[in-house]
Amino acid sequence: MKPYSEKEILELPAFLTVEEAAKILRLKRSTAYEYVRRGDIPSVRFGRFIRVPKAKILEMAGIEEKGSGAEKIITVPARPERR
Repeated sequence: MKPYSEKEILELPAFLTVEEAAKILRLKRSTAYEYVRRGDIPSVRFGRFIRVPKAKILEMAGIEEKGSGAEKIITVPARPERR
């Protein structure tokens, strides 16, 4: 699964599916559902649908979102160098 680009993350809705949250956090789908079940990933139920607040996922991923509307800017931390 290809990770989201910064632009794609900005275009995501305020509430994500568990699969979208998993992609941002680079988790397997089943692991993300397990974390939702345990409460490690915050979620909201709308009937039988589970949604995850984008702001919380960005916070968990260390991604900072600034501004509003068309002026939103995100800051993604640099990846540590691998040895």
